[in-house]
Amino acid sequence: MTETVFFYCFAALAVAGAILTVTMRNAVHCAISLIASLGGVAGLYLMLHAEFLFAVQIVLYIGGIMVLFLFVIMLVNLEAAARERQFHRSWVGGLLCAGGTGAMLAWFWLRGAGTLRLPPAVQPTPREGGNVESLAMVLFRDYLVPFELASLLLLVAIVGGVMMAKKRI
Repeated sequence: MTETVFFYCFAALAVAGAILTVTMRNAVHCAISLIASLGGVAGLYLMLHAEFLFAVQIVLYIGGIMVLFLFVIMLVNLEAAARERQFHRSWVGGLLCAGGTGAMLAWFWLRGAGTLRLPPAVQPTPREGGNVESLAMVLFRDYLVPFELASLLLLVAIVGGVMMAKKRI
């Protein structure tokens, strides 16, 4: 019973944060709403016993990327961006797209209602070690070279971004 309550709380947090992210006008408030949405998703990962994804969601996305987003938002000249014409004025096109998508989903749901049944749940087999340990074994044993190449590529991108930002200041 408590798992169900926590699931609905985390799901409501994720959905409410996502809705607030796309509906608020202030960019900083949108970023904070996105942090709340990512926190809800992290809670759902924890409930699924995916501790590594939970930790990555908290540390990497909420702790790193969202702080970077907030710095970029605060460094951008928002007054000049507010004076420019915004995209949110084309609400008629958005309503038409949303109505068309809803009609397609309803048609697929009614047409293929029999295909939406889920198979019975399969109980996971216990394994040695946790999911973090098995992920580390695969990542550092089987995919070590692509992992190191990706880290080198990210390092080059960070150095390039700092050099480009240094020329502008």
